[in-house]
This record gives sequence, C-alpha cells and structure tokens, in this order.
Amino acid sequence: MSLLVAGGQPFSLCTCGSILKEPRRGRVRFVRARAALVEARPRAVPALRDGPGSALVLGGDRTEDLQAEARAMTRAANASVYSPELLALKYGSRPLKVLRRTLQIFTALGSFGLKLLIDQRNGLLDQNRRLRAVELRRLCTRLGPTFVKIGQGLSTRPDICPPEYLEELSELQDALPTFPDAEAFSCIERELGLPLESIYSSISPSPMAAASLGQVYKAQLSSSGQVVAVKVQRPGIEEAIGLDFYLIRAVGFLINTYVDFISSDVVALIDEFARRVYQELNYVQEGQNARRFKKLYADKEDVLVPDIFWDYTSGKVLTMEWVDGVKLNEQAAIEKQGLRVLDLVNTGIQCSLRQLLEYGYFHADPHPGNLLATPDGKLAFLDFGMMSETPEEARSAIIGHVVHMVNRDYEAMARDYYALDFLSPDVDVSPIVPALRNFFDDALNSTVSELNFKTLVDGLGAVLYQYPFNVPAYYALILRSLTVLEGLALYADPNFKVLAASYPYFAKRLLTDPNPYLRDALIELLFKDGKFRWSRLENLLEQGRKDRDFSAKDALQPVLKLLLGPDGEELRILVTKEAIRVSEAFGLGTVIDTYNSLPDLTRTLMFNGNATGLIMSAAEQQSLIELRNQVSRIWVLLRSSEQFDPSVLQPILQVLQQPEARSLGGRIVGGITQRLAARLLQQVLRVPTTGSAASL
Repeated sequence: MSLLVAGGQPFSLCTCGSILKEPRRGRVRFVRARAALVEARPRAVPALRDGPGSALVLGGDRTEDLQAEARAMTRAANASVYSPELLALKYGSRPLKVLRRTLQIFTALGSFGLKLLIDQRNGLLDQNRRLRAVELRRLCTRLGPTFVKIGQGLSTRPDICPPEYLEELSELQDALPTFPDAEAFSCIERELGLPLESIYSSISPSPMAAASLGQVYKAQLSSSGQVVAVKVQRPGIEEAIGLDFYLIRAVGFLINTYVDFISSDVVALIDEFARRVYQELNYVQEGQNARRFKKLYADKEDVLVPDIFWDYTSGKVLTMEWVDGVKLNEQAAIEKQGLRVLDLVNTGIQCSLRQLLEYGYFHADPHPGNLLATPDGKLAFLDFGMMSETPEEARSAIIGHVVHMVNRDYEAMARDYYALDFLSPDVDVSPIVPALRNFFDDALNSTVSELNFKTLVDGLGAVLYQYPFNVPAYYALILRSLTVLEGLALYADPNFKVLAASYPYFAKRLLTDPNPYLRDALIELLFKDGKFRWSRLENLLEQGRKDRDFSAKDALQPVLKLLLGPDGEELRILVTKEAIRVSEAFGLGTVIDTYNSLPDLTRTLMFNGNATGLIMSAAEQQSLIELRNQVSRIWVLLRSSEQFDPSVLQPILQVLQQPEARSLGGRIVGGITQRLAARLLQQVLRVPTTGSAASL
C-alpha cells in the first residue's frame, strides 16, 4: 500500500506502491482507452447481492461465496509448499548454481561492509551516510526477495538505523523494480482462464505498486463495477526464494553446530520463517487468511480489512477490495488529513494485543506498507501472506508474565518459561532467578510502563542466552510484530512506550477474563502477605476503563465465581479479613468525621472534658480514612464505567442466596462484631491517653 499522486489524487493499494510508468505496448488499445478511469478516485459501488466474484462481506450469498472459494482453491492446487528435503535434493545436485549465489551474496555484503569500515577509519561515516543508505537499498533489491524482507524489517527501527537508512530502506516496502506488464497480464489470463477484457472494464496501464513477491494493478471488474487491487506474482520467485533458504538453512546448521552462545535451534526458526514465506506465494491461502483476520478483528469500527473476490483469485493472482489511505510512517500526510499518527498506532497496538493474546492468530508482517491510515481515520491491515498463531497456553502465560514482572516475583517469572515453551520441564529454573533479579531490579527503577519494549527484549535476551533456552518460532514473530509497531510510534514520538499503551488491555483482561490462570494472576497482583492492595485494584480499574471493551459487570462476575468455587477457600479467608477491615474503615471513619466536625464545647460536654470515644493512634486513624477513601474512589470508577448500570449488583444478590455466600457473610458479620467488641473492651479498660496516642 502506498500514497501515490496521479492527477492530484492520492492512491493506496493492497500491498505497496511505486511510481507510475508509461503504458507498455502490446495492450495499448485495452489499457490506454481506460487509463483515465483509474487515475481518479474510485467511485462508490453498491454492495453486491449475488453473482460470481462477490466479496465475502458484500452481501453475497454464502453458498455462492463458498463455491467461488472452492474454485479458487482448485486453481491453486499446484501451489508450492516449503520442504527442506526437496530443496536439498534440488540444489544438492547443482553445486555450481549454489556456489554462484553464495559468491554473489558474500561479495555484495563484503563490499558494503568494507566501505563502511573505510568510512569509519577516515571519519566519513556521517558524511557518506546517505550514499551508503542508497547503496544498501540497492544491494537488498539486487540480492532479491529474502534480503528485501530483511531491509523491510530494518526500515521500521529508528532506534537501530539512522534516518537516512530508514528513508531509503522504506522504499523496499512498496517501490521495488517492476517486471514487464505483458508478463503480468499473461499471468492473469493464464491463472483465471479468461481474457483480460472479459474480467476488467479497465485496468491501470502500469503497476501501482511493486513488492518483494509481486506487483499490484488497479482495476474495475466488468461484472460489478467494483474497484479492486489485483496482485500478480513475480515470475521465477519460487526459484529465487528456494535457493536462498537452502543457503540460509546451511548457515543455520553451522550456527547450531559451532556457535555455543546461541542456544536456540536456528534451523527450526529458519524453517518456520520459510514456511511463512512459502505461504505468501499461495495467494488463495492469503485470501483465506484475510477472511479469517476480518472475521476476528474487523468487528472494531476503527479497523478495516479489505474483502476478497474469489472468482478472480488463484495461486498467483489475488483480487481484493481497493483501499484508499496513507502509509503509517508518512506522518505529514496523515496529519494533513486531520488524523494523529499515535492514535492510529495505538489502534494497531490494541488490535495486535487481541491478535497475540486473545485469539492467537496474528499478522506477522506489519511493516508500514501493510498498514494504512484511511481518510476516515481507520487503520487498514493489508497483505495477509505471512500469518502465525500463539499457542493457547502461551497467551495466558504472557499476561501472567507481565503480572509477575510487576510484582517482581522472579521465581514465578522463571516458571513461566515452561508454559511459554522456552524450557523443557526437566530444566531447573532456580539458577535463572538471580539473573532475572539482577536485570529487572535495575530496569524497574521506574514503572514497568516506562520501559522501552526494545530495552526489555534486549535485556531479557541477554539473560536467556546464558541458559538452555529455546525461543519458539511463534515468539520470534511476536517480537517482530511488536517491535515494528513500536518503531512506527517512534517516528511520531521518540518517547513512546508500547508497554504503557498496552496497559489498558492487560488490565481489562486481568479484571474480566475467567481463565483460571489469569484469575490466579489477578489474585497474586492484588494480595500480598494476606493483605489486599487497594492501590493496585484502583490502578487496574483506571487503566481498564481506557479500553473501550471494559465492563464493570464483566470484572465482577469472574471474581465472584472464583470466590464461591470449590477451590476458593483460601481466597474466602483473605476476602473475609479485608471485608472486616473495610467495614471497620467505613464505620469508624464516619465516627471520626462526626467527632471532628463537633465544636470543642460540645465534645467537652459529651465526654466530660477528659475522655473521648475510642483510643486510636493518629496513624491508625489516618490509615482507616485512607482505606475508606480509596474504596470510595474504586466504587466511583466502577460506576463511571460506560457500561455500568444497577444490574451489575444483581450477581451479588444471587451470590448471597447460596450456602457458601451465607457462610461467608456470617464470617464477615462475626468478624466485624468481634472487632467492634474488642474496640469497646479496649475503651472500657483503657489507660490514660499518652503523647503517643490521639483520642477520638
């Protein structure tokens, strides 16, 4: 996706963008006659109701849509899949081809590295930075798709690369060299089995964008008039990618064998990445990914996912709804539309957290070319070729890990690595605890929300590499996804913190999710040494309210269910103690306020001038008042929830009718009675007031 200007109008696409070229010969009559149509903003098209090619959510019949998808799958039946064994058979018998490619890569990278070394020795690093950035971009382009993807990753990290490199490498997202239009049009006809003229009433004379795996044209369907983006795969792409992964995998074997300080299985990580890239080569699979992504995440009004047109999609041709917008790293263009980059980035972060931790299905390639700001303020996700999934157990473990980090519970943090599949169950985590303590005690001098995500990842990485950790492939893709989003935010605000922006989501999940693991994590967060930490609850509610999906009712029900469950006895004991404290705080707090509001003369007459109600130290009085005020503030936070209504209290009435609740209520009433009786006995048997006590 990109923002292009033709006739003064902005464009955006379904993958990336490049500069318009002159129309090629051979298709002149068909393309030239309609070129003007695609150089204007696309007109609105009514939603399709039936007929072939209808998009999934445009109102088309579900049966017809499934049939169209099945036909697309048939057209993609011969799509390639990643097989290291087949690559080994193929290239193992071609040593000269492998040697040529190896020399090409090492020569190019070695030459660039030598130039940087010479610049450094001559003190010319800053002066030649722009020149070297251009050379690096061209080098990535020349070496092909694998290195283009490496350059794309670097282009989103302003904390790693200087601005000149960021600017040049960002062109790798959507402005790569194109391949001949005649080949692209021939591929469309061959894949779809129809003449170009019968599919489109118009198509752009040249690609609107060129990415690492294909290039995109803007067209209008003959059947419906719908304006679409047509992505066509580069010829020979499988051969280029296959050879590179064969070589990279060989390097991975060498690292696994000879590099001791890297404990992860590098070959496994390479294989996982390669499988994702090969999936990108099957455009029907990408269409299915987009459909699943849309179903899970486009329910939010600020997230947009384009529709797929199955009758015009095959293994090498993908037809999607056209989306207008601006790349997320083009801050000036976004602000010109009256939008804020940080608002859009925050939308991306919240959506990504849902992807990673709620449903587990996430976009693994969110570079700026795949994220657009639409004119109406939505964030459009594009290019669904590379997707991944977070295992269900790991989703809860990640949230629990954050809780343990906040609590500085390093023993629990170390145990989390079992659930995260970082460690096998037979590994002893006790030696890891001191290393975690050394890092986090220093890093957490400020609050967790003030930590930079990259700092956290780098610090954890330094800890992990000292021990027998195996970083799962899904986790590497999660890190890439979040670091890209943080990199985009840093364009607009160098002080932006992903963890701070993530807090509302974590708070909402902790307060509302009935998952037993997260219930335990919430209890760990709120209780310490048998006492309830009201400040933590207040902070969670303040943060959770910032999430639009937070509900006070949802926050109450899981806690009540846990409290009255068969395994809740320990929690009931803690809650009983705290309920007694709170009741005492409200009761005696009211007495304290009433006493303090009386005139001095009245107090003297009521207490005969020499006695007061209850003997209590000034510190204890202040503690009771603070507890009462804190609980009152929490109640106000609950009431101010957007979805709050009196029915939120209904579960409590239902709970009070259960035997467990009546028992719990009896404990609380009995405890309050005992505390008041103890206070009264203390008052009757009190000694004269000393300077260390204040009278009430």
